[in-house]
Amino acid sequence: MTAIDVAAALVGGLLALSLAVIVLGGRRGVSNAVYALSAALSLGLALIGVTVLAASAGATTLSVPIGLPWLGANLRLDALSALFLLVLGTGGGAASVYAIGYGRHEHEPQRVLPFYPGFLAAMSLVVLADDAFTFLLSWEMMSLLSWALVLTHHHADETRRAGYIYLLMAGFGTMVLLLAFGLLAGADGSYHFAALRETDHSQTITTIVIVLMLLGTGSKAGLYPLHVWLPLAHPAAPSHVSALMSGVMTKVAVYGFVRVTFDILGPQPVWLAMAVMATGGITAVMGVLLALMQHDLKRLLAYHTVENIGIIFIGLGLAMAFRADGQTAGAALALTAALFHVFNHMLFKSLLFMGAGSVLNATGMRDMEKMGGLIHRMPVSAVAFLVGCVAISALPPFNGFVSEWLTFQAILISPDLTSLGARMIAPAVGGLLALAAALAATCFVKVYGVVFLGRARSDAAGNAAEVDRFSVGAMLTLALLCLLAGVLPGIVIDLLRPVVDLLAGSTMPLQGNNAWLTITPIEASRSSYSGFLVLVFIATSGGVVAWLVHNLASRELRRGPAWDCGFPNADPVTQYTAGSFAQPIRRIMGPVLAARETVTMPAPGDMSPARHVASTLDLAWARLYLPLAAAVGIITRRLNGLQFLTIRRYLSLVFASLILLLVGLAIWN
Repeated sequence: MTAIDVAAALVGGLLALSLAVIVLGGRRGVSNAVYALSAALSLGLALIGVTVLAASAGATTLSVPIGLPWLGANLRLDALSALFLLVLGTGGGAASVYAIGYGRHEHEPQRVLPFYPGFLAAMSLVVLADDAFTFLLSWEMMSLLSWALVLTHHHADETRRAGYIYLLMAGFGTMVLLLAFGLLAGADGSYHFAALRETDHSQTITTIVIVLMLLGTGSKAGLYPLHVWLPLAHPAAPSHVSALMSGVMTKVAVYGFVRVTFDILGPQPVWLAMAVMATGGITAVMGVLLALMQHDLKRLLAYHTVENIGIIFIGLGLAMAFRADGQTAGAALALTAALFHVFNHMLFKSLLFMGAGSVLNATGMRDMEKMGGLIHRMPVSAVAFLVGCVAISALPPFNGFVSEWLTFQAILISPDLTSLGARMIAPAVGGLLALAAALAATCFVKVYGVVFLGRARSDAAGNAAEVDRFSVGAMLTLALLCLLAGVLPGIVIDLLRPVVDLLAGSTMPLQGNNAWLTITPIEASRSSYSGFLVLVFIATSGGVVAWLVHNLASRELRRGPAWDCGFPNADPVTQYTAGSFAQPIRRIMGPVLAARETVTMPAPGDMSPARHVASTLDLAWARLYLPLAAAVGIITRRLNGLQFLTIRRYLSLVFASLILLLVGLAIWN
């Protein structure tokens, strides 16, 4: 059997598992069995992916007689598909193991179990699809099944609202992708990817298709301002589903953009690359700014998904610019950085959503203002969550640093571009990337300090306990992978070589034989980094300092009052809160965040409490979507009269529409 045969069999197993759950219903032990089998099948897909990448195997194809009679379902496993199967399988396997423990807390497991394996299968089929029909059908399956998972806790008003907005955005994305593939197919109507690669598309068609792909995949990935469903859907969904949607599903959307832009289409104008870079930079900064303002832990993590998707698209935009300029080495570096960050984000964001789910299970809350002191009650979860915080903050020696450092290396060689516009926008986007990285570190200092440190701010936090061993095991495994990918980045970079060669026509230098596990993106004289040496330095210096303190410091005991930061009252309400931590940035960035602060101070003698209320607003929602919704409402009310037309007027309307379509077709040809 070829690799594609095995992958298709594993996907079929996931689909069969969904059908089996429907038949078996809510019998005892079904939940554990479903998640265990989902984990095994997902890890099988990851193994297929890493095997194909390690062997630099060529593409294998499979045609299944399902779908359109003259087309069927065409599947293909090449290096790009293998990478995203690795991402999907690793994230899906970890989420499924976590769900064995987390799923015991679900009040209505039958609202999750029938859709969960199917969701994994649909994402896999998107990655394996080799024709537009199979791609779009799988994409829509992925959207609908994830929508059903978002609505798990459907009794809550906010959940139903999240599901409604998610369905609207998913429908918009599918409609735009359908139009993009229609333009790619052209008048011949060949939807097989091989035929689309061989078609000579005009510059106009190429430009329109890339814009449509940016809109269609960006609405699923979370590009600003198409991100509005993420901060609603992620808090509403169960935490293992949130981990899948943020860590994996958004990467499947990135895959769709990469497949069309780098594989199917030919050369593109450099201004499109500049647009992608700018979109990525704005997305990264707006995502982290909005995250800083949140008190809901899962909502905060959802906005950080927006930030990291922006970082990925910065790398993709740089790769497009270098490729348009004919600089294959620069394109290989930027594309490696973007794809490395795809893998890294899957690891640490899945870990963080699992950590948020563990906190939710232990306390019953998502509001950070009511937490605190959880490091004493959930020590293992606290350590795993800390690893995720350090990794997403792009601090060495963890994996988030490596991919962002590679992105900066690509920005540093952008002066070699011949386009003046690209040479100007790349450093500006680099500044936005640096700002986003600094704000991300600030945000996760806030998160970890408010949630895990200090004293408990509520009885629920004070009475919390460590979660089950399956949840802890999944989190620790992802934490270990974050460390290994940061300390041994050369292995990951070398695994990415077949993908980068396929898409950019060049690769980064081999990293496996470098001394001290150093990576050299360009040449040793210009830049190099060794996560292993950084880890050794941190461990050595920390150990030496600890030894000196314990052995050379005075052992005399002096008793005195604890330092209270100027607050003699030991009440937990005197601690820093999430709101107070974010206040300076909220005031500085007030116009961008539409921030408002209201202070109510009672008059002398009035015993009522003083109040301080701070609020921020997502400008994309307020300035784009609300006016759009109002305009749609006005138009639909005006058009409502069409249902009362006479038969003569209906026929006249149909005839006029037919004439307009024929005129448009004549102009197009």
